[in-house]
Amino acid sequence: MPIIFITYSLAYLDRANYGFAAADGIDKDLGITKNISSLIGALFFLGYFFFQVPGAVYAVKRSVRKLVFVSLLLWGALAAATGLVANIPMLMIIRFTLGVVEAAVMPAMLIFISNWFTKGERSRANTFLILGNPVTVLWMSILSGYLIQAWGWREMFIIEGIPAVAWAFFWWWAVRDKPSQVSWLSESEKRDLEQAMAAEQQDIKPVKNYREAFTSRNVICLCLVHVFWSIGVYGFMMWMPSIIKAGANRDIVSVGWLAAVPYLAAIVLMLIVSTLSDKIQNRKLFVWPLLLVAGLAFTGSWLLGSDSFWISYGLLILAAACMYAPYGPFFALIPELLPKSVAGVSMGLINSFGALGAFTGAWLVGLLNGLTGNPSLSFVLMAVSLFVSVAIMYSVRPEIKQDGKSVTAIGAKA
Repeated sequence: MPIIFITYSLAYLDRANYGFAAADGIDKDLGITKNISSLIGALFFLGYFFFQVPGAVYAVKRSVRKLVFVSLLLWGALAAATGLVANIPMLMIIRFTLGVVEAAVMPAMLIFISNWFTKGERSRANTFLILGNPVTVLWMSILSGYLIQAWGWREMFIIEGIPAVAWAFFWWWAVRDKPSQVSWLSESEKRDLEQAMAAEQQDIKPVKNYREAFTSRNVICLCLVHVFWSIGVYGFMMWMPSIIKAGANRDIVSVGWLAAVPYLAAIVLMLIVSTLSDKIQNRKLFVWPLLLVAGLAFTGSWLLGSDSFWISYGLLILAAACMYAPYGPFFALIPELLPKSVAGVSMGLINSFGALGAFTGAWLVGLLNGLTGNPSLSFVLMAVSLFVSVAIMYSVRPEIKQDGKSVTAIGAKA
């Protein structure tokens, strides 16, 4: 888990630091208009969307280890290259390509976890993976502020891109795809884990192929949930520094400290929620209610406007915590709805739709902030998106085998 955590942290570092460059003046240095700035911020997620499923297929059929090793090398180099850009087209190409390279990482890691952890552990394991998101933004917010103040946004990109390249070689040395490939488990431990994994699959409705999985009601619903949920998460994450800087009127270092606090709250709540989810085994109970609270918090920030910055900021902290906390239970639910043969690639599809929502959120929030000069309409967009995801998530029900037939388990723990 520490290796998984660090790897995903480095991925998140190299995708999220663009928000600080935008707050510091990359737009002015390269002559980027506000409309183009929001598009560049979102281009990463467009590349991310198109290559999720191919990456997941490779991870399932070939090797997570090989896929992530190559990805680490490439995304570290691309992130560092962002500090060398001289014009807008070059920046656009790098951001899109960075999304392509990183696309396979999230589904590959989820597939990796599903190979190693049982149902009673999976929500916590997923949460430790996804903690790489808020933990990285927490320390990155502070570090990036200081790096920009000391040198500038170019040097920030170069310095923060190097660790991924170095880590790639440690990943290759330390990681194996499956428990059967390691020497530090005994043969009986390997066999017990294999039997536990097989037992979890017994009550799940069989699915013939990827097409049947992708067109199933639950997968379609989960794709839509992730689209609307990600509009809120990534609209918030990409433009949080700019929103705080505009509202608090502070220097970039102070903005970095203020931007870190919501992610600290997210870390605490993620750990609590994942533990309860594994204990109670009711995944949905730890997804839609939290997204509902996040939507209400954005609504409160919109109603308060810029006149009550600190109260509005407190509501943003609550929104961030409640948006991030459900990730562990959400991704733990997917292997409990689908058989192992299609669950991994289905996670790639669901996460790709999350990337589509992330593209929409990052682009529209940046666009609305630029057109209106304040984040009010952005808060409305993020709130409405979260409310839609709540309604869809509530309707998800597992299908289980019963006397050779599949039935929808109304009220079943999911």
